[in-house]
Amino acid sequence: MLTEELMQKVRRLQIITGRRVDELFAGEYNSAFKGLGMEFAEVREYQPGDDIRTIDWNVTARTGVPHIKRFKEERELTVMLVVDLSASGLFGSISQFKSELAAELCAVLALAATRNNDKIGLLIFTDRIELHIPPKKGVRHVQRIIREVLGFEPQGRGTKVALALDHLLATLKKKSVVFLVSDFVDDDFLVPLRILARRHDVVTALVSDPRELITPNVGMIELEDAETGRIITFDTGAKRVRRELNQRETERRDQLASDLCRAGVDIIPVSTGTPYVQALIEFFRTRERRRKRGRR
Repeated sequence: MLTEELMQKVRRLQIITGRRVDELFAGEYNSAFKGLGMEFAEVREYQPGDDIRTIDWNVTARTGVPHIKRFKEERELTVMLVVDLSASGLFGSISQFKSELAAELCAVLALAATRNNDKIGLLIFTDRIELHIPPKKGVRHVQRIIREVLGFEPQGRGTKVALALDHLLATLKKKSVVFLVSDFVDDDFLVPLRILARRHDVVTALVSDPRELITPNVGMIELEDAETGRIITFDTGAKRVRRELNQRETERRDQLASDLCRAGVDIIPVSTGTPYVQALIEFFRTRERRRKRGRR
């Protein structure tokens, strides 16, 4: 049941993201994702210059006249938003939590897909599958997705990316665009990610916060792992400690980016400290240039 507060948040987010989609990058989205395959269009008689590899031998044998099959690019996409709402997302040092940024990003992508007349679905996960909404079209369907991703209260606290990927592999039959939105505080998910990327077009949105890379000098502090509840004490007054914490997170992110590239997925880095719109636009334009070069 929707609370009045949640309804206001949904309406406000739809207004903000709707304007951004309309004014900034609806065209870029459309150009970046024009279709993932070919569908049958018609059979017609062979004409000089046609590719002989397209000859339909069954029709040719039946009619005695060479015929070819013609195909057209599939226009309708199936888009799956796969969002990590584990407890590590309940952190933010600027203006919003990482989980709020993930929700807003999903809302923008859902609206862009709707403008493009695509089917859109949602999978919310933590250390379990929390919610799965199969892909559909329609304004009411997208409104439901936005409500769920904004107001959903997960049962789990941890992160199991592999579980979400295995669920997609079992349920997603048609080739789709998969947006995987997470801070990736997890490991052991690269094998199912590689398999998924071979079957679908996978884009990872890496959600972060600037404070994760810059530890302030505030003396002795206790940090609690939001997902496990483990508490660790640090002396942030020591330069060596701050340097080691920052270096550890930098190395984790560098390794993650390298692993994702090797898995064959695209990466969009988004941060609570930086407007994400330009990052999306740049990503869409890069995809469009790559398509024109015939790489995708």
